[in-house]
Amino acid sequence: MKTLIIVIHPHMETSVINKRWIEELNKFPEKYSVHELYKAYPNGEFDVEKEQELIESYDRIVFQFPFYWFSSPPLLKKWFDEVLLYGWAYGSKSGYKVGGKKIALAISTGIDDEGFSASGKYKYTMNELTRPFELTFEYIHADYKKPFVYYGLEQDPSQEWVERSVPMYLDFIDRL
Repeated sequence: MKTLIIVIHPHMETSVINKRWIEELNKFPEKYSVHELYKAYPNGEFDVEKEQELIESYDRIVFQFPFYWFSSPPLLKKWFDEVLLYGWAYGSKSGYKVGGKKIALAISTGIDDEGFSASGKYKYTMNELTRPFELTFEYIHADYKKPFVYYGLEQDPSQEWVERSVPMYLDFIDRL
């Protein structure tokens, strides 16, 4: 079963880990389809019908992004607002086109996992901080899965650390 990976990264040219994940995903076009929002829509104006058709054609969807200000890059919120429309994603007999699809987040973050804990610097876990995404996907009747989070780029920006994430990420996607 092929998986759609929607990548939301406004500065892919300077990315370390998201760029590497895309390189690896692109090695397996029979398994993964990568859709980069900032690349496809540099002006931020979506082709809503095209986006909806894309979503309808996959049963497994992963939203991949770096954690920005305890959320996603802004284009993802705009995508939610403009693509997940009443009558298509929710709210009528013809809605819920995303219903039943397996959906997950793949998040890279500079902070280590201890920083995202009740006793850590930011006081909240990643599951707590991603609760708005969970509620969004539950609202449209998608089958939301716990996120894949790769922590600590600021503590260890080495190539070894980046490479360690690749098989873990692919395994996460394949187990959805």
